[in-house]
Amino acid sequence: MSSARRYWTWFPLVAVVLGATAWAAFGPVGSDSREQVFVIPQGTWARRSAGEKLDVLPAEIRLTLGIKDILVMNNQDDVPQMFGPVLIMPGQSFRLPFSVASSNQFACTAHVSGTLTVNVEPAPAPGWERLRWRAGAILQGNG
Repeated sequence: MSSARRYWTWFPLVAVVLGATAWAAFGPVGSDSREQVFVIPQGTWARRSAGEKLDVLPAEIRLTLGIKDILVMNNQDDVPQMFGPVLIMPGQSFRLPFSVASSNQFACTAHVSGTLTVNVEPAPAPGWERLRWRAGAILQGNG
């Protein structure tokens, strides 16, 4: 096969890969909902009282301004749960919107350690930053 023919054989694949990369770097970022919801399941308090080391929330919650920047805690447990200064009654939800990039520590009775870190990151700028952000989301299973 001639080198020119080999070039044209791979050209469509290369064009698609380059086009997809350009879109990932410069395309708009958005989501269906700006809420990131975490559920405290029923029976959490009872299972912990029985001595079970139960992780119902991650050690760190990561939010992104303008994309997923509203934290929602949904208490399905049988007892009230504290999140920061807020008492969330059984069956209730608490919404906490963020408007500034920051790192926050909250007291949280639903978390095994008693504290929960919420990191709020700025929206990724177009270009390499947005490409890295999208690649990280895919690798973490969020994309």
